[in-house]
Amino acid sequence: MSRSVSKGPFVDGYLLKKAEKSRSSGRNEVIKIWSRRSTILPQFVGLTFGVYNGQKFIPVSVNEDMIGHKFGEFSPTRTFHSHSGDKKATKGKAAG
Repeated sequence: MSRSVSKGPFVDGYLLKKAEKSRSSGRNEVIKIWSRRSTILPQFVGLTFGVYNGQKFIPVSVNEDMIGHKFGEFSPTRTFHSHSGDKKATKGKAAG
């Protein structure tokens, strides 16, 4: 279920402060954040955020197409290696 329009998008308060501080300093450094649930706002365009995925910080540079999405969508928490049956298929292709 989506969030009510009357409430507006959810963004953690510290995130707005960090983004504003980074913009005013003029340096383009990675802003480390843990808030995967926060919505990307137009104020964040052009900044780079390090979104924590439970193991490491994934750098996400925000562009205009990302507005309205959540930060967690751009930093996957699981790594897919392959299905168990695919090992035979890749060996056969490499040899042939």
